[in-house]
Amino acid sequence: MKPIVYTHGQALPEILQKRIMVLDGAMGTMIQRFKLSESQYRGERFKDFHKDVKGNNELLSLTRPDVITDIHERYLAAGADLIETNTFGATSIAQADYGMADLAFEMNLASAKLARAACDKFSTPEKPRFVLGALGPTPKTASISPDVNDPGARNVTFEQLRAAYHEQVEALVQGGADALLVETIFDTLNAKAALFAMDEFFEASGERLPIIISGTVTDASGRILSGQTVTAFWYSVRHAQPLAVGLNCAMGAALMRPYLQELAHAAPDTFISCYPNAGLPNPMSETGFDETPEVTSRLIREFAKEGLVNIVGGCCGTTPEHIAAIHQAVAPLAARVPQKSYFYKEAA
Repeated sequence: MKPIVYTHGQALPEILQKRIMVLDGAMGTMIQRFKLSESQYRGERFKDFHKDVKGNNELLSLTRPDVITDIHERYLAAGADLIETNTFGATSIAQADYGMADLAFEMNLASAKLARAACDKFSTPEKPRFVLGALGPTPKTASISPDVNDPGARNVTFEQLRAAYHEQVEALVQGGADALLVETIFDTLNAKAALFAMDEFFEASGERLPIIISGTVTDASGRILSGQTVTAFWYSVRHAQPLAVGLNCAMGAALMRPYLQELAHAAPDTFISCYPNAGLPNPMSETGFDETPEVTSRLIREFAKEGLVNIVGGCCGTTPEHIAAIHQAVAPLAARVPQKSYFYKEAA
């Protein structure tokens, strides 16, 4: 396989071969702590907008950049190497629910710039920080019918997904992303649209960024929602030659272990990422999830001791305290060593 020459994020493969890198934690959990009102989500610019926008977290990159910057910086101070952009739902498809599809490019560009500024502020020669441009799954799926009475029905096409993801990729790269993260994948066909859009952008622009692909196992069946096992999922996306492949969200670390083991076995020549939820939902806890930083970090440390991971972090319910504990837990441990790294090569 021909080696990939990256134009951004060239240092990532080298660092990943030397140590475990730490990803940030949840964005939504942290935003909830600010208890923002409808008017605060709107800001002055959207004070007369015709629909409610509270809950549209991606809009905050435009109306409350101070909030997003604060969250990024808290994770960086906790030891995170990798910061996700506030763009999980920043596709035109997802933003259509709020009547803001036309703002998708601007949201992605602003979010990438905020993450870039925060990473640059905390970067040192000894510990550089990197921006991951986050692409979420969208609320529509290309593989599953939205109508139980019509299995063949679909509410989105591959072309619509490709176009939405292409717009997102272009803005994220323009805003300063070092790598791109396709995350919380529950439909592999949606993910393929994102990967196709990336490749299309790379081909046209001459730029090429490392890609991280992260699926989510939704229940004890060990399958993603569109029906694939973890191994089948990997075989469906490995053509993209990602820098890393992994699992996130859905389950806490304790329940994720067998599927992470399966993925590490299926993808022996690729770096592995893992950022689980803080256990199962628990409305009685401060974060809305079961696990404390001590519990999550202990479980992730076990993954590292078993030689399963190269990138670790947190998803729903995790906080800067979780990330600080994870950072301390894995710092002394060696990273998983892929059997070969034939497609990692520094840019000329």
